[in-house]
Amino acid sequence: MLVPIFTLKLNHKINPRMVTIGKFDGVHPCLTAATQAGKVFIHNPHTRGQRPVAHRLSQSTQDSDISLLNINQAVTCLTAGLLGPNTTGDTLLVGSQTNLLAYDVHDNADIFYREVSDGANAIVLGKLGNIPTPLAIIGGNCALQGFDYEGNDHFWTVTGDNVRSLVLCDFTGDGKNELLVGSEDFDIRVFKEDELVSEMTENETVTSLCHMHGSRFGYALANGTVGVYDRTARYWRIKSKNHAMSIHAFDLNADGVVELITGWSNGKIDARSDRTGEVIFKDNLSASVAGVVEGDYRLDGQQQLICTSVEGEVRGYLPASKDLKGNLMDSSAEQDLIRELSQRRQNLLLELRNYEENAKGVSETNSGMGVIPANTQLQTALSVRPASEQVRVYIILRTENHYSLYPSPNHPPKRYTSRSILFFFHLTFTYFVYSSTQFHVFEITRQLPRFSMYDITADSSAAPPTGWVTFSINDRPQRVVMWLNQNFLLPEGVDSPDATFNSLRGGGLLSISMASNGQITLRTDDIDLAGDLVQSLATFLAIEDLSAEADFPRYFEELRTTLTEVDEFHSVHQKLTAAMADHSNYIRNMLVQAEDARLMGDITTMKKRYRELYDLNRDLINEYKIRSNNHNALLVCLKSVNQAIQRAGRLRVGKPKNQVISACRDAIKSNNVNALFRIMRAGTAPSRG
Repeated sequence: MLVPIFTLKLNHKINPRMVTIGKFDGVHPCLTAATQAGKVFIHNPHTRGQRPVAHRLSQSTQDSDISLLNINQAVTCLTAGLLGPNTTGDTLLVGSQTNLLAYDVHDNADIFYREVSDGANAIVLGKLGNIPTPLAIIGGNCALQGFDYEGNDHFWTVTGDNVRSLVLCDFTGDGKNELLVGSEDFDIRVFKEDELVSEMTENETVTSLCHMHGSRFGYALANGTVGVYDRTARYWRIKSKNHAMSIHAFDLNADGVVELITGWSNGKIDARSDRTGEVIFKDNLSASVAGVVEGDYRLDGQQQLICTSVEGEVRGYLPASKDLKGNLMDSSAEQDLIRELSQRRQNLLLELRNYEENAKGVSETNSGMGVIPANTQLQTALSVRPASEQVRVYIILRTENHYSLYPSPNHPPKRYTSRSILFFFHLTFTYFVYSSTQFHVFEITRQLPRFSMYDITADSSAAPPTGWVTFSINDRPQRVVMWLNQNFLLPEGVDSPDATFNSLRGGGLLSISMASNGQITLRTDDIDLAGDLVQSLATFLAIEDLSAEADFPRYFEELRTTLTEVDEFHSVHQKLTAAMADHSNYIRNMLVQAEDARLMGDITTMKKRYRELYDLNRDLINEYKIRSNNHNALLVCLKSVNQAIQRAGRLRVGKPKNQVISACRDAIKSNNVNALFRIMRAGTAPSRG
């Protein structure tokens, strides 16, 4: 069993998921982490007492090895790495909900300080696609933004929801990095620069991503699930009752292949095989894990796995020696595995004994009772019940002999409401069939169509939808009919691409029609549904590029109102910022006057000035609360705007989608609202003629 080669106890608490290592002077690795109260500590035991103090950097009073970087805002993410071409060492990047700071720790100087209106929830540093320089890429409220060494904005796009994790890796195998994005809408999206090339849907918020090797990467979810993907294929996943606080790729057992290292909320650290998920090493910290990183922290030429806890405990592990290659579990873990295998053996023997007794009874009576016939089948059928907004599952048992089915016919069939149908696409049914004195278990898996909660209807009295999207395809109507039959619950199937559906989830109609020239029109007031339909149909027909025209009057009117609110919030923000600046200058003057009065012995004037300072301070606190509320409301509106751009993009596929997103962004930057809506409708930027 591996034991730590060094253990440290730092007198600073560490924020979860905000730990990194950087060589800020180009030589010495420094453990860097965010703490509470808007500070970042930098632990460097190699150059003790040699670090000068600057406007942001100060020496810790508790530990001579630690310097504190004052951010004066709550830190939301940080990382370190090579950003600029002429820097001595790594650049420290610190993100908050309003700003991104690039800091040169060695020279104690700001490299750039940029305001980020969408916030910075996650950050990654490296090269992306064909962009020649490294970028500091941040993910915020539905937006991704990349800055170069000078703070120039070289990359921007939108994604489906708030970003929680980012990683760069060669996902497509073309020798260039793609950006993997984990977000709160349960999706892992892959961007080739600003082009969305792939999506994987999970069942919870994606909190962490890490590159393993090649196109393989690890992931962690908010519900305690960790696992490994190779491109879009999931290799394995496990679920724990604890939360995965940090994941990292490191070859701990010296077999030449990295393992997935996970730090958990209960302090446990484990290493799992990237191929099977088998635990090959585990240890425990005294508190929740804050981060897992790697670096040559002892400067002996060997990389160590460094694990930190939220209480400031740090442990470093060396990879296993060659004689322990591939076998890191201690004897107690081996005993646990032996006990588990022994229990499984006993269960299998008991099951075998039951089968033997059953077969013996059949041979003695020669009646055939007690053994289920080999041709017995369990089948299911799905139907939609519009009145109760349910999908009903019917269970059918086919066999030569008579068997009773559990639940009995008196029990109603399984029903799944429109709310529950949101959360799964595969249903697994287990039923017990009783024959003679035996119960037999049958299990069947049935896949639900993607648009199960839309019931075909012939009712023409309902008001038609005002929203629509139209596009042309070069394919036969029969292919569209096949897509309809695979993705909707149709009682007897349809033979025409023209169909009208009623939504069981929120009401309203959905109509699909196809003209003889290949033009398809989808009519619905739900822009999200329209985007899902376009993406589903394009995937089914293997369409790489698809342009479309669309109009959703109700949604666009709501968006116009949101854009007006954004302008109002920006105006209020500027006024409040100016007012706070004036008050700050006034406070400086008052403080000088109060101190002058004190030195001159004019106590009356001094008291008067300090009373005025007290009133000003109270006003500043109230203005800060107003500014904070205004800022939060502005973030909500900006998220809505970014989601609107994403929704407009999802009405197209491939290059037209990226063009729409880019043109919408340019329209917002130039504050041209009318052009924004023309782009969303037409799919192209308006001509300048």
